[in-house]
Amino acid sequence: MTPKVVVVGAGVVGAACAFHAASAGMDVTVVDRGPVGSGTTSRGEGNVLLSDKAPGPELDLARLSRELWDEAGEELGPESFELEPKGGLVVASTTEGLAALREFAARQEAAGVRIEPVDHVRDLEPHLAPGVPGGVRYPQDAQVQPVLAAAALLRAAVRHGARFRTGAVVGAVTGGDGRITGVRTAAGDVLSADAVVNAAGTWGGEVGRRLGAPVEVLPRRGFVLVTEPLPPMVRHKVYSADYVANVASSDAGLETSCVVEGTPGGTILIGASRERVGFDTTMNTAVVARLAAQACRLFPFLSRVHLIRAYRGFRPYCPDHLPVIGPDPRVPGIVHACGHEGAGIGLAPATGALVTAHLLGRPWRGADPAAYTGLLPDRFLTPGGATQ
Repeated sequence: MTPKVVVVGAGVVGAACAFHAASAGMDVTVVDRGPVGSGTTSRGEGNVLLSDKAPGPELDLARLSRELWDEAGEELGPESFELEPKGGLVVASTTEGLAALREFAARQEAAGVRIEPVDHVRDLEPHLAPGVPGGVRYPQDAQVQPVLAAAALLRAAVRHGARFRTGAVVGAVTGGDGRITGVRTAAGDVLSADAVVNAAGTWGGEVGRRLGAPVEVLPRRGFVLVTEPLPPMVRHKVYSADYVANVASSDAGLETSCVVEGTPGGTILIGASRERVGFDTTMNTAVVARLAAQACRLFPFLSRVHLIRAYRGFRPYCPDHLPVIGPDPRVPGIVHACGHEGAGIGLAPATGALVTAHLLGRPWRGADPAAYTGLLPDRFLTPGGATQ
């Protein structure tokens, strides 16, 4: 029999899960309360990064995902989602910071990441501020256009037989053995399923609760600035070394660290901020000003450039900064794929492959469930099955 799978969430992670599950021959339905990629996916920069991840399961997932993004580009056409293998350049502002950055990079290199120490960073980025003592180039870093990527993956899933429908999932339907048999939507109908994938991004915690399997996924607000279109001025994804520390921080207060990159359309994207303020969508002009000032210190020419907009969204944050990927032991048939924080776009293809491997009970497209036990949801559960 062909397994029926319902994927909750049509962002880039849900689309990748649908693509891989449908490619494996499963009967897939994707359901989302809004259009494709309309949540966190539409509020990201499109980062496909190895450079910001310490050795461990997330870096392993990122390395696999980088390969799968290239495969997706070959199958779907890289122009369909603006895949740019531009590389990343991480720069330090002090000699002490440079030493710490290169020590971190050496550990990444031992884990299989390609790194290139750089002494003269302005040879790579001529418009950087003078006096930067050095950095590390990561040639595997890349960028995609997030909404285009989600749409391309979902279109490919549909070509493999998947379906997409809009509507909010409000609950689970289970059999006498407690195993999930479907989901109930806000419209009152039931979508039958042998398995349900919770790929609801920032709302993954709420969707998990509705399905009887809550996971601790919280919103972490972030802002991104967009400049007017310019001639090519920034060649890589360039960011300051303190970005890595801010990604790993659990502080609830505002943190900002400079990330600057160009786009195919000529605009320059500037990030990144992080703060835990619930689902507050207030436009905080102080955050915008701080990000702009940091970007101008890194690239002085930006002080003469106009911003055309600033957008904000919510990153799905887990307390240990790792995504939740795998079956939930409390409700058989539920598989989580959420909590990626700011890395969901980069990790989406490998997440989809890993979810499919869990559904199949065997490795799929290079993803072996046995290699990613550190991402399972039971790490948050007490012996009695409640969340910690």
